Amino acid sequence: MHKVLIIGAGGVGSVVVHKCATQPDVFSEITLASRTCEKCIEIAESVRKRTGQKIRIEKVDADSVDELIGLISKTNPSIVINTALPYQDLTIMEACLKTGVSYLDTANYEPPEEAKFEYSWQWAYQEQFTEKGLTAILGCGFDPGVTNIFCAYARDKIFDTIEYIDIIDCNAGDHGHPFATNFNPEINIREVTQKGKYWENGEWKYIEPLSESMIIDFPEVGEKKAYLLYHEEEESLVKNIPGLKKIRFWMTFSDEYLTHLRVLENVGMTGIEPVEFEGHKIIPLKFLKALLPDPSSLSEGYTGKTSIGCIIEGLKDGKRIRKMIYNVCEHEKAHDEVGAQAVSYTTGVPAALGAEMFLRGIWNKPGVWNVEQFDPVPFLEKLGERGLPWKITDL
Repeated sequence: MHKVLIIGAGGVGSVVVHKCATQPDVFSEITLASRTCEKCIEIAESVRKRTGQKIRIEKVDADSVDELIGLISKTNPSIVINTALPYQDLTIMEACLKTGVSYLDTANYEPPEEAKFEYSWQWAYQEQFTEKGLTAILGCGFDPGVTNIFCAYARDKIFDTIEYIDIIDCNAGDHGHPFATNFNPEINIREVTQKGKYWENGEWKYIEPLSESMIIDFPEVGEKKAYLLYHEEEESLVKNIPGLKKIRFWMTFSDEYLTHLRVLENVGMTGIEPVEFEGHKIIPLKFLKALLPDPSSLSEGYTGKTSIGCIIEGLKDGKRIRKMIYNVCEHEKAHDEVGAQAVSYTTGVPAALGAEMFLRGIWNKPGVWNVEQFDPVPFLEKLGERGLPWKITDL
């Protein structure tokens, strides 16, 4: 039985708290902390009604290492689950190091002043976490996260050599808003509007944003147009899948979403450089975020499914084979269970399960690790029970 501290009270944080509360034999005491307590109170009340579990609430500025150290020292958790903004990964990791507590997150660090995300800043903590005997688990959401674990399972249990991976992500849901993002608008728009890239034959290849697309037949959803983006799991999988020749990431967007995005880009609303407005400096994208619906508010009335997985091709016993490993998640079911839409649900469930893997001693080893560096089997054995069943098909 262990104490856990969850930082961040958005849609993903809410799912993590709800799912941890269903495993009281693992998470004996749950503390939820955020910059504002109102969201924490709302989540705690939802958890109390659904599970009867009491959630402790704290206020913290996750940009402040000193405040984080004070909070971690006060709550004394066995692990910190970080569902705050990616900008805050490093401050939370610093605080974990200084207080001697292990760490887990769902998205890699990116600097606020530049639309760029990569693992180098977090991998740099490898020696410090190892020396202190602490574990840092990086990218334990769905993508990154479960997609990495699908690839690890294919590496360890299905293929002799993996040569090609296409990670495919489709949200075929309808939230009823003309334009809204399914996770933090600032992070989502920064990700989509930056240059795409993929890895082939030992080097990264760059393309203009949303300039390459293809039709993919997604399980239980059907054919959809998907666009090539850069996504963080490619960076770690290139290192951890021996023999890999090519890896790409594809995501679907509705025509309505893309039309709104183009207009917002054309008028400068997606910019991250400060501009002068009535005597004040404002960042257009942050202002836009304030106007858009909160992703955690979208679940009521959200219909449809997400369909996310990996198409993997390689060799087994000298023969070429191609497999798809995937999960399909329904927005309405996620809302009924934890009051969240499926994008938050598919990210929060793996985070809670990853923390459980650590606390049970299965994924507990000193250092900084991406999830494909752990044994995928125990995680996948529990993933369906926790709400995300998965399948393998031949292609």
